[in-house]
Amino acid sequence: MSGWLPVLKSRILTVVVILPLFLAALFGLPQTIWGALLLAIVLAACIEWARLAALSPTSRLLFTAAVLLACAAIGLAQPSGVGEFVLAVALVLWLGIVPLWLRRTLPAPAVSLALAGVVILVSAWYALFELQRSAARLLALLGVVWVADTAAYFAGRRFGRHKLAPRISPGKTWEGVAGAAVGVGVYYGLLWLAWAPAFLEGDRLLDLALVAGMTMLSIEGDLFESWIKRRAGVKDSGTVLPGHGGVLDRIDGVVAALPLAALASIVGRG
Repeated sequence: MSGWLPVLKSRILTVVVILPLFLAALFGLPQTIWGALLLAIVLAACIEWARLAALSPTSRLLFTAAVLLACAAIGLAQPSGVGEFVLAVALVLWLGIVPLWLRRTLPAPAVSLALAGVVILVSAWYALFELQRSAARLLALLGVVWVADTAAYFAGRRFGRHKLAPRISPGKTWEGVAGAAVGVGVYYGLLWLAWAPAFLEGDRLLDLALVAGMTMLSIEGDLFESWIKRRAGVKDSGTVLPGHGGVLDRIDGVVAALPLAALASIVGRG
């Protein structure tokens, strides 16, 4: 118990400092400035991803430039449909390719991880950029990922017995997955009671499907980052966030779940 309490305290302190700044930016910045701020976060994530993928110095520069230029081009070209295409490609990656990598049934050379990084980081940037049109809805959607992560963490520590993926992340358990499902269910129930508009401005069944899909994808994103870190032989993706590790450690669930939410929102509007 005493071993993880200092880490928990450090995590809480980091959240207390960062959350007000994040909320001020989310609700106070125009979309263009919000997008530029997100680019700074994506830059930090690029540096971590390139290191984890063991890219050469030249490849790291090319990778980072490709991600940042793609984000900027998509943002400037709106509405063009390119952003929606990237979101769809990201979903194919998360649902089709990543599971094969996690099961070790498909080779994953550095170039494949670099290409995956471009798709994942660009789609995450666009999802956060697009969904900021309704800041309250984006915050509620992010809450799904945060609640899933937090509930899985505490449920896993308290009840964890059956390993989810012992070769990838020995600390993750099926009890943690169940805790995430219960936590998100309670969270959505409270939103249902307190907030009239649905996530998709449609019926509640579609919302439940979206929330369930986001929860599963957030867990997959967490597992995928753990898999990449294990390949690289490191515990954290970085050290920029005390108690949390690096930027990727904090957004691993977000980058997997938000593209689904953004694509569903765009389709729902259209």
